[in-house]
Amino acid sequence: MGWPCLAFLLLCLVAGWARAGSYEAQLPEALFTDPDMCRHVACDSVLPQATRFGLREGNPAFVRGMREEGGKLRTVGYVSLSSDVAPDIVGYSGKPMITLAGMDADGKITGVRILKHSEPILLAGIPEKELNRYVEQYVGQPAGSRFELGKAEEGEVSMDVISGATVTVMAENQLVSRGSYAVARQVGLIKAVARPQARLVEDAVPPRDWNALVKEGSVQRLTVGQADVGAPANEQPFIDLWFGYLNAPAIGRSVLGDAGYRQLMEELKPGEHAIFVVGNGTSSFKGSAFVRGGIYDRIQVSQDIDVHHFRDTDYRNLYRIHANGAPSHAESGIFILRGSEFSAAYPWKLSFLAHRNTDEGNRDYANFDAVYWLPAAYLQGGRPAVARQTPAWVRIWKAKARPIAGMSALLVFVFVFYATHRRWAARSTRVDKRWILWPHIAVWLIAVGFLGFSQLAQPSIVQGLTLLHALRDGWRWDLFLSDPLIFIFWIFIAITIVLWGRGVFCGWLCPYGSLSELLYKFAGKIGLARWQFQLPGKWHHRLRWLKYVILAVLVAASFHSMALAELLAEVEPFKSTFFVSIWTRAWPFIAFWAVLLAASMFMERPFCKYLCPLGAGLALPSRWRLFGLRRKAECTTCKACAVGCGSQAIDPQGRIDPSECMQCLDCMVLYHDDHSCPPLAKERKRRERAGMPLTPVGRDGHFIPLELVE
Repeated sequence: MGWPCLAFLLLCLVAGWARAGSYEAQLPEALFTDPDMCRHVACDSVLPQATRFGLREGNPAFVRGMREEGGKLRTVGYVSLSSDVAPDIVGYSGKPMITLAGMDADGKITGVRILKHSEPILLAGIPEKELNRYVEQYVGQPAGSRFELGKAEEGEVSMDVISGATVTVMAENQLVSRGSYAVARQVGLIKAVARPQARLVEDAVPPRDWNALVKEGSVQRLTVGQADVGAPANEQPFIDLWFGYLNAPAIGRSVLGDAGYRQLMEELKPGEHAIFVVGNGTSSFKGSAFVRGGIYDRIQVSQDIDVHHFRDTDYRNLYRIHANGAPSHAESGIFILRGSEFSAAYPWKLSFLAHRNTDEGNRDYANFDAVYWLPAAYLQGGRPAVARQTPAWVRIWKAKARPIAGMSALLVFVFVFYATHRRWAARSTRVDKRWILWPHIAVWLIAVGFLGFSQLAQPSIVQGLTLLHALRDGWRWDLFLSDPLIFIFWIFIAITIVLWGRGVFCGWLCPYGSLSELLYKFAGKIGLARWQFQLPGKWHHRLRWLKYVILAVLVAASFHSMALAELLAEVEPFKSTFFVSIWTRAWPFIAFWAVLLAASMFMERPFCKYLCPLGAGLALPSRWRLFGLRRKAECTTCKACAVGCGSQAIDPQGRIDPSECMQCLDCMVLYHDDHSCPPLAKERKRRERAGMPLTPVGRDGHFIPLELVE
């Protein structure tokens, strides 16, 4: 059993590596830096009207697409790269989705192409063609449109949903919307919407020291550690920035002094704003583009959809900070924000953009930001009411309210039923297990149909690896909350493992495990029972370690490359079973899937016993569960339960291995059955011969003594 499955796994991996597409695609570094961007990517794939393309221009950068008409070149549209126009937007993976977008001269989107992404949707079962089909919906829409999944309100564009990739496509919506807006604004196709300007308190306020400014929120801090960008450990942070808004008199005078503040305010034109930034660390907030072209490509200010970049003309020297207690710093500067679309009355973000070295040895873009909102005391009338955008995960939970309620009801039922399993086992007998079997079958059917095929709520070892790395790299609640059914499932799994071990999930609720169990029972009912078998104990106890070997390989691979680990996780047949049509997959996947399902008809849960890395991961903490199944003293010599244990989890000494037990409860039925449990049957016969009445079976698995009943 083991070697054929490993052979199929190898074939699966070969097919996986052969898969082409944008997932973890290798892009040339020059694509992000060369002024002639279109030398490195087919810009006409998103702007087919153009026959020639110019160099990068603007801030943020874009490329002008042209076509010759009447002997003259005419601009027909614009092409932009997401790392230029919206580098701070990341997907479900926490990494950018490098996207090329085209827009015609009328401000309509002409094409969108994802060049590279690290989204695990392909490994969760969504083919890349679905993602490509999704981005086709942008074509023809006005630049800067607000794209919403499903039903849209007035002024929004409704987008078809890709089930299981909600966070990914929501991020892509933001990326295309903001990127097209940024380019359209620069070329004059969209006019920025003016915000109500802040009315600043002009009362004379004595200068504040640095600690007071920080405490009241007038000065904010943004720190990026070396580990955040994949750099070697260092005593200094990668970047440590302090920043604040200078137009407010109390802040400006504290930081610049009276004379410096007056000079700055005299220089600023109406509607212009000044912020200061001071920095320490092994990096610089100025960046290399400043040296080449006077562009500060490391920092930007954003307020809702509007993003503000800085050039050398927006920079002023900051020679000294007058506030007492100010930290020493390696660099400093004042930056000017221009345009009525920025208002100090509303919150805004300072973002630091950096290259990050990944575990795979590649480099991607990382964005770090801190929110700034002028203290209410410096605004006449205080801060205005701001309708904060509902987080993506909240919208997802609301959209899935009914499936969440249905799944929660199922989990509550299983939890309560298993917590009271002794009552139902005592009512059952070896020849009449309906009190145990019928609920089991009902839960299996719901797990397969509702959780598996309908809601795609199949937990995977990939999620376990993500959890493992989150403990090291930083916890992201939005990542784990973005799939509510899986989130709830893992909470349930954690609780039940602590209480009873892995078997409540693996034996009752795992969609694939439930399908495997149903196939085995169905095969027995249609006449295949005579060919159903268990491996001899010697081979079973050897092969069960195979799933732990697979788990160890996946964990080790994940620390080398998460992408490699996700590909190796194809050993789980969950994707082929629930997420995609099996007939759309390469033949090794089909063969591996078919062998496992066929084996499930003749051997009880072969994948769960010998190959499942998720089961192996859950088995490890199961050894320390709080409550185990009951045993009698005679179980050390009696083999009755072991003979009927489909999981082969009972050893020759009668001990139940919690890492292998699927909590089928058959042994608990025998535990209370006075006709099938040999020591209990012996006691029953003794009482019957002596004319003694039978009493209920007690907690120790024997009849309650008569004197206690009396």
